[in-house]
Amino acid sequence: MNITCFIGARGGSKGVAGKNFRPLLGKPLIAWSIEQALACPEIKRVVVSTDSEAIAEVSRQAGAHVPFMRPAELANDTAGKWEVWQHALAATDAHFAGDPIDLFVDLDCTSPLREVADISRAIAQFQTADVDAVFTVCEARKNPYFNMLEVDEGGSLRICKQLPKPIVRRQDAPKVVEHVASIYVLSPDYLRRGTGLLSGRTQGYDIGSAKSLDIDSEFDFELVEYLMRKRLGLPT
Repeated sequence: MNITCFIGARGGSKGVAGKNFRPLLGKPLIAWSIEQALACPEIKRVVVSTDSEAIAEVSRQAGAHVPFMRPAELANDTAGKWEVWQHALAATDAHFAGDPIDLFVDLDCTSPLREVADISRAIAQFQTADVDAVFTVCEARKNPYFNMLEVDEGGSLRICKQLPKPIVRRQDAPKVVEHVASIYVLSPDYLRRGTGLLSGRTQGYDIGSAKSLDIDSEFDFELVEYLMRKRLGLPT
């Protein structure tokens, strides 16, 4: 089965400058995800989608294919992940003609806390379920039925999702999960015809809160680095 892993990494970043190839414990951030994908026995090929020649070179050195460069219109702040995926799938199919992709896996390179076993389990969950996509989730840290608020038209705060009887204990609130940008497993046909991640039948793979953090700020980078040091038994 041709399971191809895609890793997207554009050159620009407002939260953390150059974060996708910034060194994390002496290794470019994107290299952690590439190495995880290469270590996953189910994955046949790793492809990086980037607009940056620097990221492309780092990715090749780490063992990934970079058979195309991402167009500028898909490398700005307004470009959606779905459109980036569709372009990557089409460009990879064209480059590796005659070797169609059976399963599309995406790893977010800003989530190095995942483990190889999580990738394998997410793929296995997809293969045993009648779904279009499986992606990582964890139990939500805040609950819209209990302690998430919004501002009403009069400027007052109120619970986001109100029930006939107010929830006074978190344990009594309906369970909600948080989307974790880490692992995505999709049917290529769904990616071609769908309009977004939730436009079909999807399931969540619970990766757990401890591995759910992704890097979107300098504080996130420091925290992930600390947790990686603990995992690897390095001085903190």
